[in-house]
Amino acid sequence: MAENTDNKEKQPQLMSRRSFLQKSALMGAAFLAASSVIPQETEAKGRSRANKSGHMNISGRRTLGSGSDALTVSALGFGCMGMNYNRSVSPSRKECIKVIREAVERGVTLFDTAIIYGPLINEELVGEALAPYKGQVAVTTKFGHEVINGKATGRQNSRPEIIRRYCEESLRRLRVDCLEMFYQHRLDRNVPIEEVAGTIGDLIKEGKVKRWGVCEVSADTIRRAHAVTPLTAVQSEYHLMFRDVETNGVLDACRELGIGFVPYSPMNRGFLGGAINEYTRFDPNNDNRQTLPRFSPENIRLNTRIVNELQEFGRRRGMTSAQVALAWLLAKAPFIVPIPATTKLAHLEENLRAADMPLSAADVRELEAAVAGSPLWATVTRLNSSARFKADKKASALGGRRCFCIERIVITWQKQ
Repeated sequence: MAENTDNKEKQPQLMSRRSFLQKSALMGAAFLAASSVIPQETEAKGRSRANKSGHMNISGRRTLGSGSDALTVSALGFGCMGMNYNRSVSPSRKECIKVIREAVERGVTLFDTAIIYGPLINEELVGEALAPYKGQVAVTTKFGHEVINGKATGRQNSRPEIIRRYCEESLRRLRVDCLEMFYQHRLDRNVPIEEVAGTIGDLIKEGKVKRWGVCEVSADTIRRAHAVTPLTAVQSEYHLMFRDVETNGVLDACRELGIGFVPYSPMNRGFLGGAINEYTRFDPNNDNRQTLPRFSPENIRLNTRIVNELQEFGRRRGMTSAQVALAWLLAKAPFIVPIPATTKLAHLEENLRAADMPLSAADVRELEAAVAGSPLWATVTRLNSSARFKADKKASALGGRRCFCIERIVITWQKQ
């Protein structure tokens, strides 16, 4: 985005993710040496604070769930999937462990993984990385995607005996005696959610699982599951470019029932951080973004206008677009705990600083209005036809405007 040089002296410079990383890299060697473990806190209050080397420690806490099912964690969690699964080139195992442990030292207490990530190898990595911090952090994992002999089958399987087997295997890979939270990764339409909830309830009674959650389900499913075994959290995709949970009843159900909400991909799989452009190429063997229409070169180019809006908003507040995206989520509700992912120490620093950059209600309205001015695009080509189609979705999440987006929902198709 072009900058008005006439006001250069009066206005703060645009802070891009690249410039943030360049500054952070100068101090990167001191990251590990200067860290200190943050004491566990029980309140969702408190501001993040810098440690002696000037790096950010997150001290704010939020609570997922309520009553005996509550889990108090850092205001920002850490999504571990991209360490070695579905995110193109992965760092070495040693580097991944270093980043995860640095997150703990900086006060992060919620780490998210799943059986399907790898499959299996992500749990093994997380288990090794967090072994020295047993009792200090909460590791959440997920069942549901069927894995046989280390290979994903593409099917869902939440039969009681399979849940039990996956639970035992996850306990071993994560090197823990009890799972802090066990999510159903996706709904299994062959097994009633009440039966799944009952099985988890039994595992809780047996001391193998402390809490449970569900992912990407409807408000009705949330209510039915919660009635059998109370839920601690719901995990779904939620960010400034995908806000369905605001209008489909999911966030309302969480608020009403005292259930926490954990947005995955809070920066739209890295897009809102501004590092992805139409020339970015994704590894076809280890990156699911290359299968999503929103990440085609054409749609990336069109949707970059949204990143520009975040950068312009952040420029006036000394924030990167990634920090704006995270701060927006934190401002939406006190029971929301985003789980941004990173493999870089500088990105970790950037993310944690977002917890100390609160947005007012007026800020949120301004940001949402700015984003609503740029339609989302996801042009899709059918495999058996040369004709191109546009998905036309009435996006109530964007103020009822027309929006060309999101591949997960089949809408009305119109030939171009």
